[in-house]
Amino acid sequence: MINSESEPSPEAQNQDAYDDLLTAIETSDDRLSLLIAVCDDPRQRQEIIQRYEADLSVSHPAYRVSMARSEPSLKLALQELMTTEPALRQGERAVITVLDIEQLSFWRGNEAKSQQDAFFGYLQWTREALREFRFPIVIWVTYQILNRLSRQSPDFWGWRKGVFRFASRTKAAIPAAEFTAIRDLTLDSNITDETLLPLADLETLIQQTAAQNPKSPLLASLYEQLGRVYNNRLDQGESADYPAEQAKAIEYFQKAIQLLEELEQPLDLANSLNNLAGLYESQGRYGEAEPLYLDALNIYRSQLGAEHPDTANSLNNLAGLYESQGRYGEAEPLYLDALNIRRSQLGAEHPDTANSLNDLAELYRAQGRYGEAEPLYLDALNIRRSQLGAEHPDTASSLNNLAVLYSSQGRYGEAEPLYLQALAIWMEKLGENHPNTQTVRGNFRGLLQQAAEAGRVAELSDHPTTQEILNQLEQDKKV
Repeated sequence: MINSESEPSPEAQNQDAYDDLLTAIETSDDRLSLLIAVCDDPRQRQEIIQRYEADLSVSHPAYRVSMARSEPSLKLALQELMTTEPALRQGERAVITVLDIEQLSFWRGNEAKSQQDAFFGYLQWTREALREFRFPIVIWVTYQILNRLSRQSPDFWGWRKGVFRFASRTKAAIPAAEFTAIRDLTLDSNITDETLLPLADLETLIQQTAAQNPKSPLLASLYEQLGRVYNNRLDQGESADYPAEQAKAIEYFQKAIQLLEELEQPLDLANSLNNLAGLYESQGRYGEAEPLYLDALNIYRSQLGAEHPDTANSLNNLAGLYESQGRYGEAEPLYLDALNIRRSQLGAEHPDTANSLNDLAELYRAQGRYGEAEPLYLDALNIRRSQLGAEHPDTASSLNNLAVLYSSQGRYGEAEPLYLQALAIWMEKLGENHPNTQTVRGNFRGLLQQAAEAGRVAELSDHPTTQEILNQLEQDKKV
């Protein structure tokens, strides 16, 4: 069930964090005040900084310092600022913002310590000397740095006057569990699956590996994994710069393909071909995607056989591409072949079999073949409930898809509870702002609007979410 008194939205949380930060700055005159602000999105970070500098422009002149990679000492950076700003030496009110800490490298390479380690060390051992800086100092870090800061500079951490966390879809780092090749790049025993790895540092590591051995099989794996990392960020809405990260995903997949062809590793090559084809398909570049999918399919058939589950996956991918182009007649036999392989090789109750049932149902629904689509949707839903659980996101997908089918047929009373179930699952598992949650909410709103326009609201329940959206629709009509 959806709780109408849910947690505040990220926007509301960010406003609260901003208000708290502003208050902390205004009440920190004539004494050292270390204020740690956390945000992964560089553009959002700049907007917040510009906002508080403008809001405080009359009472607290603003100064900025950047953390130098060569000597990442907060004390040294502040001392250099003091030497160039007489007003600071005279003790006038001010707010100092510390930037570019996220540019410090996580990796030590051939050095005794990394730039981040040096930064944390300076914080830990020079904290007493910071007393001379009698100003509010806003230190901007990413979540990756925050996690390390509290552990590696505990004494400095104890001096903080506040931590102000700003939420954003963008992430500056990924968990090590998403980049398993890290184990082949470093012997650092402190890295766990939860360790956050900065993306910029991963790219640097790959460049160093390429310089040492440009034909290494490890390098091909690194290219492939980093391509997937960027592609996943695009899918999840976590990229800081969508066009730039899209280009990076393509670049790394292409590099993986080129190297794997030279190394004659066909199965890994087929995987990279599929991934690049999927990325092209998401951009509507169907002509570029199709030959890649076909090449991958031919490799799987020749290397694994016509009945292998990976061959079924490849058939499914190609069918999806044809469906996206309205080539339904070409898509259907591929979907059917994939379904038959999965049933025979994996079993009738396997989640991949449910995926095939769902995909074939989607194809039939797109053609208006509702009677053929419904039993497939129901079979997929039942498998997902039994194998994955009633609260699994894939179960929510099945609920949503079946609701869309019923909505298309004007079966509003049957569609409503399915949408509500799907919405509740995604709200709990993925959050209110996740694209999937927003999609099902939009679908549900469309259903209620259709029912209202058809004069069939009486068929709907008095569920609070239903009534809330109906009220919104009524208010929108009056505007």
